[in-house]
Amino acid sequence: MSAYQAEGEYKRDAQYISDRITADGRDGYPVEPGRYRLVVSRACPWASRAIIVRRLLGLQDVLSMGVCGPTHDQRSWTFDLDPGGRDPVLGIERLQEAYFKRFPGYDRGITVPAIVDTTTGEVVTNDYAQITLDLSTQWTALHRAGAPQLYPEALRDEIDEVNEVIFEDVNNGVYRAGFAGSQEAYEAAYVRLFDRLDWLERRLSTRRYLMGGTITEADVRLFTTLVRFDAVYHGHFKCNRSKLTEMPVLWAYARDLFQTPGFGDTVNFEHIKRHYYVVHRDINPSGIVPAGPDPSAWSQPHGRDAL
Repeated sequence: MSAYQAEGEYKRDAQYISDRITADGRDGYPVEPGRYRLVVSRACPWASRAIIVRRLLGLQDVLSMGVCGPTHDQRSWTFDLDPGGRDPVLGIERLQEAYFKRFPGYDRGITVPAIVDTTTGEVVTNDYAQITLDLSTQWTALHRAGAPQLYPEALRDEIDEVNEVIFEDVNNGVYRAGFAGSQEAYEAAYVRLFDRLDWLERRLSTRRYLMGGTITEADVRLFTTLVRFDAVYHGHFKCNRSKLTEMPVLWAYARDLFQTPGFGDTVNFEHIKRHYYVVHRDINPSGIVPAGPDPSAWSQPHGRDAL
């Protein structure tokens, strides 16, 4: 056991459908405009990564997007935002249907993001980490003119290293705290989380983005946790040493990204709050959704341009 591990630690299910949509179609799913549908929820941080990357790369016209409601039951995410409660392209009420169509009796998590093949109605992949990397590296022929290089070859090793520690300590760290099964496990996750946030404060004090002067995949992955921090993780998951707004470098960095087209304009705070506070009844039995915090602070000047 590492110094951070403890009895009762939350373990995330890491078994995903690993098929990939690639330029050469090696898994049987070649990149084709209009063939696939990205299914997301704006509540989910893992899905939010795909929403942001799709927008940054300009793939909206070639990869359609279905948006599930902010809450779900034990069975599946549902399309309750659409007329009649059905996705207008896939014609299904529950994302579960696309999973079962390919894998009858599928017994793992029905998760978002997922990409569905519209020609068969079957799920292709729900491997959220690989989805965004493939949008950057396999869909290049369909990127908009001037699209950013979110996963440039020269920086991939460093991006991978930073992504790994951000996932372990921050992205998944808030869940380790929130779903801890013991006081010891909670406190270990809490220390690990804020140690890493302090490290990020130092790293970002001398550079505008995690890799320097340009936005990369690493920034997308960190942002989706930071934008949820004060709204849900600080209180709901007991990550309460300090709010994001009390960490000056990270708060300015997060506002900088939020004000960048493709980031803040894809965020829905009401969906985020409703998901966490309504679905997690073991943590919040009343299902009451907090009225705050005031999102207008996200539009305040960030002053990061000088970096």
